[in-house]
Formats: sequence, structure tokens, C-alpha cells
Amino acid sequence: MTNEIATVFYVDDNARSRNWLSSVLTQCGFKMVTAHPAEALHRCMKISFDLALLDYQMPSLTGPQLAQEIKFLTPDIPIVLISGHAVLPAQDLAFVDAHFGPGTSLDDLVDTMRRLTNSKSPIKISPRFAAAWSHST
Repeated sequence: MTNEIATVFYVDDNARSRNWLSSVLTQCGFKMVTAHPAEALHRCMKISFDLALLDYQMPSLTGPQLAQEIKFLTPDIPIVLISGHAVLPAQDLAFVDAHFGPGTSLDDLVDTMRRLTNSKSPIKISPRFAAAWSHST
């Protein structure tokens, strides 16, 4: 994928976080497809996407477990894991291409997503969104 709008499959059990970050990433030039963890596996088998953005800690199906399933189905899809932990066990990162924990910037997340999808969207992040992100991680 080059110079096209990247489709991001974003899974988070917190609807408020899911809606907020989806809105921000849409404004940054990504096409967002969201899911609650309960529907994530079923949904990811039915859609096409360029990157998976997963929350780390979710009930029933964790981010690392879902990452493993996605890599089994589509090995070339990059996976980004978001967590409230700065350091995660190595086994939780085995199927993940990037991890963002507390203290990382929204700019870093978006730049990494663009790099992993070869997206060249020039859209800048609003300082208001960057401040809200820093308080959420």
C-alpha cells in the first residue's frame, strides 16, 4: 500500500476510547473500522484492513491473543498494541510490530502507523488531541 488511505482495524473494549481515538485517527487520514473484542475475530475475517490497532487489556480476548489470531489469518498485516503498561512480557509482544504505553505521544503513534502502512498523509495532529492522548495513556 502506497500513498493510499490506510484502513485500520481498531479493537478496544472501552467504547469511549474506541470512539475518541477513531475520530482522531480519521482526522489524521486513516479509514477506521472498529470492533468490540467480542466481535473482533468474526469481524476481522470479513473485512480487509492494512493495520490492526489493539488494546492490550480486554476481557475474554486480550490484545496479544487477538494479535496472534490476526497474524495466523493475515501474516503480513502490521499490528500495533496500545497499553497502560510501559513494559510488557516478551510473549505478549511476539505477534506485535509496535507497542505504545504511557508517555508515548500521539505523534509517535500516528507516525508509526503511517510508516507501517506506507501512508503519506500530510495531516497534522491538533494540539488538543495530543494533550488528550497524553492524559489517556
